[in-house]
Amino acid sequence: MKLILFLLTAGKLGKVATTAFTMLLSIGVYALAFGWQYAVGFVALLFFHEMGHFYAARQRGLAVGAPTFIPFVGAWIQLKEQPMNVETEAHVALAGPIAGTLAAIACFFAARATDEPVLLALAYSGFLLNLVNLLPISPLDGGRITAILSPRVWLLGAPMLVGLFFVWPSPMLVVIAVLALPFLWRAFRFDPKAPENARYYESSLAQKLEYGAWYLGLAAFLAIMTYDLHEELSTLVRMPKL
Repeated sequence: MKLILFLLTAGKLGKVATTAFTMLLSIGVYALAFGWQYAVGFVALLFFHEMGHFYAARQRGLAVGAPTFIPFVGAWIQLKEQPMNVETEAHVALAGPIAGTLAAIACFFAARATDEPVLLALAYSGFLLNLVNLLPISPLDGGRITAILSPRVWLLGAPMLVGLFFVWPSPMLVVIAVLALPFLWRAFRFDPKAPENARYYESSLAQKLEYGAWYLGLAAFLAIMTYDLHEELSTLVRMPKL
């Protein structure tokens, strides 16, 4: 009876129940591997990233679903209606890494204030994941941001993704590569003069410069922070215990 009531309640709650359940599931799985403190913080970082997308989509009047989490894959929000132009797509895509980076910065300053290694590890994870997400290839956020320049930029992201796999072998990168294949084919066949492309990808020079500056600035900041924290954490791991 309790199970039936729970299922009925979950059905009524809908989006909130799905988000809460998948968050708790992810926390449980990550806790088994890394401990509950890191697990809670890591899922919170993912949540802030996705809420950046959520808020930006709502800001542009798009119908959007609540975040869904899958352990060791990540999280996403479902756009129930697609952006009408590439500038809106770039706006929604950029909001996620910005929110995720702000959350990682909060962990960084909290780690400095408390000397808590878990918070430093979370800051590093947040910077690294948002940096990877800025690779200029769809369906990653970086691909959706750089599409305002041209979808052909995705052809540059493909070798970057392959190179990253050799540096940081991860099943997640394999999943991204598989998902990216149809986008790469679309970029290869992209015709800017086609009427549907001309309408969707039309944007001003000012918009291209604005999003280009945001993209390069954020990527540079994340790269520096990721490198510095990687070195710091490596030093902590090598330090002998007293």
